[in-house]
Amino acid sequence: MAEFEIDDDPGRVDRDVLWEFLSTKAYWGRSRDRGTVERQLDGAWRVVAAYRATDGSMIGFARAVSDGEALAYLADVFVVEEARGLGVGTELVRAMIEDGPGRDFRWMLHTLDAHGLYRRFGFAEPDATYLERRAAGAGYTVDS
Repeated sequence: MAEFEIDDDPGRVDRDVLWEFLSTKAYWGRSRDRGTVERQLDGAWRVVAAYRATDGSMIGFARAVSDGEALAYLADVFVVEEARGLGVGTELVRAMIEDGPGRDFRWMLHTLDAHGLYRRFGFAEPDATYLERRAAGAGYTVDS
């Protein structure tokens, strides 16, 4: 019997677990307030989450933003500490990237960690066709 299940029903997401992780554990999520997290969840193109088989508690999450046609951005992927090492992260990314409606999309991602996991799904440094404008105040200058 599997220790966890993956589900893409956004109504099943435990918003309290999501908020607790993003606001206290995620280096990338601590600057958001709960209202922002809720709006991002509600506006997501797709979400997948992992749930413990024994009690249904949420132990992992991933969110995607997309145009629904060709491009998608993977965000907020996490596995709670007590569920790490079970393959939850791998299955979350597989469900989002390979098993969902965006299988043939060009996927984007920003992360400081888990590069080995993402490389297994084809993520790599951007090619010459990719440009990015960082957030205002991030140290860029405009050429005149």
